Amino acid sequence: MVKLADELGYTRFWISEHHNMRVVAGSTPEVLLAHLGGESKRIRIGSGGIMLPNHSALKVAENFKMLEALFPGRIDLGIGRAPGGDRLAAYLLNPSNQFSEQDFLMQLKELEGYFTNSKEPGTVHEKVLASPVVETMPEQWMLTSSGGSGRIAAQLGMAFSFAHFINPNGGPDAADDYRRLFKPSQNLAAPKVNFSIFGFCSEDLETVERWKTEFSYRMLRIEMGMDGKLPSYDEIRATKFTPEQQMRINYNLGRMVAGAPAEMKQKLTLLADAYKTDEVMLATFSEDFNDTKKSFELLAEVFKLK
Repeated sequence: MVKLADELGYTRFWISEHHNMRVVAGSTPEVLLAHLGGESKRIRIGSGGIMLPNHSALKVAENFKMLEALFPGRIDLGIGRAPGGDRLAAYLLNPSNQFSEQDFLMQLKELEGYFTNSKEPGTVHEKVLASPVVETMPEQWMLTSSGGSGRIAAQLGMAFSFAHFINPNGGPDAADDYRRLFKPSQNLAAPKVNFSIFGFCSEDLETVERWKTEFSYRMLRIEMGMDGKLPSYDEIRATKFTPEQQMRINYNLGRMVAGAPAEMKQKLTLLADAYKTDEVMLATFSEDFNDTKKSFELLAEVFKLK
């Protein structure tokens, strides 16, 4: 898929970090990114994101400085503070994780020191250098589905990415707060915003409705702790949902956007205007991989990416 996105003119290709989720295979983005870099030529590749509390700041710095050395000017480090899975998996990844905001802030500052090759007296950076030493830094993004981490991004001078696909409410306001509070850093001179949303495009409206039905059901199953193969499309349509399940399905529809090419252009443009940005991250998961590829092709054409 990264080859296709590269050829079509997309700007970024991000992969996530999830644990103990059978429907999501991406548990090691730092490993997969090395492969994706070799499979592409131009497109920026990155993590969406690295769940920093699961790791040591030193190891994250080493991994992403190595990626930057291999693919200079093409690496994004998206950082999140969620566990990326359940609490048991998070504990096993890092038994000392207290899910503390203060600990997260300390990790971010430590990470920045490693990226800038700081030797500030009295800090760990006086004695420890994250290798390799490279002339450029990965572009650092704070991932958030609320305003809290956005304020941290502004304070530390990081780029800001709002997860509309998790929380469809409050994103534009959080982006405005981030811009208002932003302080320039060595990493970033001016505020930088994008947002991410589930999206699907097809010229066939029946295919669009099928995707919405199947993906809504897939998300409901994940929220109910279920995995495995979906029932057939007809079986899903015949399912009688409880009022609570139907409320959740209706809410989840706000986390996605789907339609024909012209409709998608209009919907995404309106959302981008609300966020005051010209960059949208789309997450497209369908039961048919060919539908996913076609969706990316149609969107590249309607937005004239090349």
